[in-house]
Amino acid sequence: MSLSTGPTRSLLHGVPVLIKDNVASQEFGATAGFLGLIGAMPSRENVAVTWLREAGAVILGATNLSEWANFRSRDWGDNGWSPRGGQTYGTYHKKMDPCGSSSGSGVGLDLGMCMLAIGSEVCRGGSRPWSGDTNML
Repeated sequence: MSLSTGPTRSLLHGVPVLIKDNVASQEFGATAGFLGLIGAMPSRENVAVTWLREAGAVILGATNLSEWANFRSRDWGDNGWSPRGGQTYGTYHKKMDPCGSSSGSGVGLDLGMCMLAIGSEVCRGGSRPWSGDTNML
């Protein structure tokens, strides 16, 4: 439903959203940055993506991440690198560390490409909150 033809669905109606490439969606699947999963579609969509879509948010695309969200790396590997998307660079300088596996979501938000970005936390032992300066936000 267009804003010009009727009421909005919610406060998220028309809000542009980017999602990390390990969050399953109908349009983009979820490759986790792994070339072997390109074209594979999940059997169902992530519930957060479904709720955003039902609320009227506009899913713009899937963002780059560290392959497998750095889950397979013993030393956390290279932040923001995957064979599918290449290297995600920091927002303001190409040698700036993009800080973590949700680097594409953070950089997309920081560049103003969206108003909301979905990432994930796979910190090997539970979730751990990060300060905004760690994620460049």
